[in-house]
Amino acid sequence: MRFTESKRSYKKAKKYLVGGVNSPVRAFKAVGGNPLFIKKAKGSKIYDVDNNEYIDYVMSWGAIILGHSHPQVIKEIKKTIDLGTSFGAPIEKETELAKIIISAFPSIEKIRLVNSGTEAVMSAIRLARGFTKKNKIIKFEGCYHGHFDSLLVKAGSGILTFGIPQCAGITKGISKDTYVLPFNDIDKVAELIKRKNKEISCVIVEPICGNMGLVSPKENFLFHLRELTKRYNILLIFDEVITGFRLCFGGAQNIYKISPDITCLGKIIGGGFPLAALGGKKEIMKDLAPEGNVYQAGTLAGNPIAVSAGLTTLKILSKMDYNELEKKTEKLCRGISHILKKKNIDFCLNHIGSMFCLFFTKKRVFDLNTAMTSDTKKYAFYFWKMIKNGIYIAPSQFETNFLSFSHLEEDLDFTLRAFKCVF
Repeated sequence: MRFTESKRSYKKAKKYLVGGVNSPVRAFKAVGGNPLFIKKAKGSKIYDVDNNEYIDYVMSWGAIILGHSHPQVIKEIKKTIDLGTSFGAPIEKETELAKIIISAFPSIEKIRLVNSGTEAVMSAIRLARGFTKKNKIIKFEGCYHGHFDSLLVKAGSGILTFGIPQCAGITKGISKDTYVLPFNDIDKVAELIKRKNKEISCVIVEPICGNMGLVSPKENFLFHLRELTKRYNILLIFDEVITGFRLCFGGAQNIYKISPDITCLGKIIGGGFPLAALGGKKEIMKDLAPEGNVYQAGTLAGNPIAVSAGLTTLKILSKMDYNELEKKTEKLCRGISHILKKKNIDFCLNHIGSMFCLFFTKKRVFDLNTAMTSDTKKYAFYFWKMIKNGIYIAPSQFETNFLSFSHLEEDLDFTLRAFKCVF
């Protein structure tokens, strides 16, 4: 493969864009080399500006679950554009989208649409503080909840990728309001809550972590987290920006049968457009303006194009068989494991539903510390070898890979042949 045009595009971008990109992980710093500039995508494939074709396992970081350029989604977007691009006023489809999301999440009775996962989480934290009249929050090491000040303390995703120990620009006062605990360690959560419950407004968690690689909760971790927060009148916030509509028609909370107080959604609900949401029980959500005193607003919130794409995506997903997607992921991960075992390579391959992540470590990965034992140099080597064999995976050890309903059996077979070739 040649990457001449991507190199040229990156050189030009660096003159005008900070780092040549608009989101740090896209710069490929974690794996070395120049980033690929993408020209188009269809189904399970993406194509760069050098016309190289790749089977895509990034899928816009999990947002594209139906596959790129799904014909029904594209058709609805075009119809909507003809009517106007933005009104700054209510539209009927916002209500339709809210209704379908609420039908899929038993814990959600009212919802507020916003533009990004970061905005959803930021608003949820403010709402939790306003509702409880308490200021401090608990988050977990390696969980990434967007680039909101309070939640960048010991965060995952790009913070891990770039090895930034503490994000500059975050004051000591903000840091003091955030307690950070190890994911999957319920004893430490219980000990802190017993001591500090009168000042803790909420606990926020990714029910399945997708930002330190893929890490699942230990048995009963989420159950005990729900029990503790309820006992001490602390709100539980599930960040399901990644997992919302990814594992089932609903969220991880549907699978683990946990009812959080507030849920944050994003990615899939926008169908490839900037759209996110926060939702929860009526008695909590009514504290948001214009009903309550917790202010939140957005000029482009409920943008008609994004809402149309999201609504169409969810309508299609409501009729899809998620078991089919899970079986494909299992097949792929089984094949990868078989190849690595035959080659005597140390690895941990975490997967759940249509999400998977390969760590090069002897340890079982269940929290940030174990994720950090992975050999990132080996991952970088693996990344470029897969790229040169036509497979596009996450350009960072600490991100997750995704399948879509557009991935075919032949895509999986090709990927496993490429994987065998690499190793």
